[in-house]
Amino acid sequence: MSMPEMPKWYGDDGEIVSCTEKIKVMTENMTELFQTAQDTFEDALLMGCGEAQLREYLHRLVDGVENPYK
Repeated sequence: MSMPEMPKWYGDDGEIVSCTEKIKVMTENMTELFQTAQDTFEDALLMGCGEAQLREYLHRLVDGVENPYK
């Protein structure tokens, strides 16, 4: 599977994030995150880790990300 198409980004207020620089940074960050996750996933598979456990842990990892700006 390849990286999913980048969505249009919206703020919590429902307003679209339209700043070109902000969108560029989001695209770069998400691309880097995807590639790191892909590399980690492949390494773990080569080391003998189970695919289902890897996927479950990656989901938990993302769920554990906290918003420091609340």
